[in-house]
Amino acid sequence: MQKEKVIIIGSGPAGLTAALYAARGSLNPLVISGNELGGQVSITTEVENYPGFPEGTTGPELAELIRKQAERFGARVEIDEVLAVDFTKSSPFYIKTHKEEYLTDAAIIATGASPKRLGVAGEEEFIGRGVSFCATCDGFFFRGKDVVVVGGGDSALEEGLFLTKYANSVRVLHRRDTLRAGEALKGRALKNEKLSFVWNTVVEQINGNGRVKSVDVRDLKSGSTRTLPTNGVFIYVGHYPNTALFEGQLAMDEHKYLITDEKMMTNVPGVFAAGEVQDPVYRQVATSVGQGVAAAMMTERWLSERGSR
Repeated sequence: MQKEKVIIIGSGPAGLTAALYAARGSLNPLVISGNELGGQVSITTEVENYPGFPEGTTGPELAELIRKQAERFGARVEIDEVLAVDFTKSSPFYIKTHKEEYLTDAAIIATGASPKRLGVAGEEEFIGRGVSFCATCDGFFFRGKDVVVVGGGDSALEEGLFLTKYANSVRVLHRRDTLRAGEALKGRALKNEKLSFVWNTVVEQINGNGRVKSVDVRDLKSGSTRTLPTNGVFIYVGHYPNTALFEGQLAMDEHKYLITDEKMMTNVPGVFAAGEVQDPVYRQVATSVGQGVAAAMMTERWLSERGSR
């Protein structure tokens, strides 16, 4: 069984930044990447509000830069997935992955959040055949086609704008009559000639024959229903924290987000958390980075206090 001083679970901005700070603190951290190296930001096309990039950058580029910086100071990134943990006993903690079993003196959880589903007929059936949660991944396949985007927040508009590079038209379906997105994004979206809005509307069903052909929608004000032809459905209606692995072991709120104190520590001493896995409020790259910094600094302090440095 491999012994580590610090294992970081997750490789998004919070996890990679925690790795950078832990590495600079001579903790030689191991990052277990999870299914998506770079986390959610790795499927984000444009990042325009992260400090230090006046012209903006892309999610994959930003994640890669943080990873390289962390590795420069001795962090190690393992492409693997955690299958089980045991935080019921005091440190060292047990972590099992596809490839290895570990004992670690401390752990930082940065498993992030995942996109919510609509829960309508046809959604699961047509994933990969017209239903997508990632315009960056799949936009190219909709060149010259008509698509719909479901949602009204930053992600919906960012991905909708990205799709206009490929699609013939992009219709944004939103259950309200106002957008939740930031003002800059709203302005760009409203000016884009390829992008239009369908207000007060929800998807009732996704239809197709091998691939998506249309969506049945309902107007929330009138109650009327209609069918909109479309070749693709891109869904951005929120996220849920990736905490199923820790249920029954770590304290969570009513929405399953991990509960941390002011030192980013969970209810188990030596187990810290950072990023969207414990943050239902801000959910920004910049705040996740800050939380990763704090978690790593507090991990180093905790290990020092117990003489485990």
